[in-house]
Amino acid sequence: MSSPELLSDFGAVDAGAAAAPGVRGGTRRFLLWDLPLRVFHWSLAASVTTAIVTGELGGSWMAWHGRAGLAVVGLLVFRAVWGVVGSTTSRFAQFAPSPAGVVAYLRGRWRGIGHNPLGALSVFALLGLLSLQAATGLFGNDDIAFAGPLNHLVADSAGLRATGWHRLLADGLFVLLALHLLAVAFHVIVKRHRLIRPMITGRQDAPAGKPMPSAPRAGSAFGLLVAVALAAAGVLALLGAGETPVAAKTHTAAPAPAW
Repeated sequence: MSSPELLSDFGAVDAGAAAAPGVRGGTRRFLLWDLPLRVFHWSLAASVTTAIVTGELGGSWMAWHGRAGLAVVGLLVFRAVWGVVGSTTSRFAQFAPSPAGVVAYLRGRWRGIGHNPLGALSVFALLGLLSLQAATGLFGNDDIAFAGPLNHLVADSAGLRATGWHRLLADGLFVLLALHLLAVAFHVIVKRHRLIRPMITGRQDAPAGKPMPSAPRAGSAFGLLVAVALAAAGVLALLGAGETPVAAKTHTAAPAPAW
């Protein structure tokens, strides 16, 4: 895979796109989502799914719930950095929604590439909620089989309160994930937009007659290295903090409510 495809979000026209099977009417193809962003997207989906399933199973599965949570933390750190130094469509500043943009989209006047304004709101909401979910899990303690790696830094009552919020925020996460999947299904089935393939291949088709996107600023290899290094350092630091066995902690305070 070439360096431009690895680090750029969309680039030159695919020279063979017009003659390729299944490409009609001279449709041209450009790179929309860079490889680091695509790897992040599917890795986050797998980690969150694992965390949800193991959390629901409980018991001995809580160890895997914690590991999936650490993976989510590392991925969120990577995305935070890549959202600043990454390629154009990966950067938060590029797709941050504005009230005017949302109104234009609702009126059918929005013209752009990448995340539409409502999709951008969904991205920020999911990233924010996942960050809160991960933070409460790090300090939480279910008082049965699992304590987060940072639980020993807070009082028992604070750990139990963090666990309460962790469970409460999970309900909000389920709602956002359901809305996200419904929105994708609506665009794919009803509006016939190809959303899934570009997140796998990175490439999107531009209909003939429409101008191609101008050449973007690509994310640098150094920026990618920094993002990966910071994500790995964060996870390793949490692993080094260690989990405090529940049996070794004394609980003198009554379980605190989540509010």
